Amino acid sequence: MFSGKIGAPEIILILVVVILLFGAKKLPDMARSLGKSARILKSEAKAMKSDGKKDEAAPADPPGDPSAAQQRTIQAAPGDVSSSRPVTEPTDSTTQR
Repeated sequence: MFSGKIGAPEIILILVVVILLFGAKKLPDMARSLGKSARILKSEAKAMKSDGKKDEAAPADPPGDPSAAQQRTIQAAPGDVSSSRPVTEPTDSTTQR
């Protein structure tokens, strides 16, 4: 029964079960939400990677007042209906609560 390979009958069975559980009307919305989440995750990972490269070249900031944390704007992904929003991030990881 479990040969380790997934063939066409198993995939069809899985699709039928998913359609029965969620309904055909909700599947496009779920796929759209999944795609939107993937775009946001990709853009955030890209931003973190570019921030990491920028931080390596720049000298470290001296620890200071946590209220004077840098402000960064997160840009909305293409096709995203929400606008970009400013985010305050602490400069020192020990000041996070």
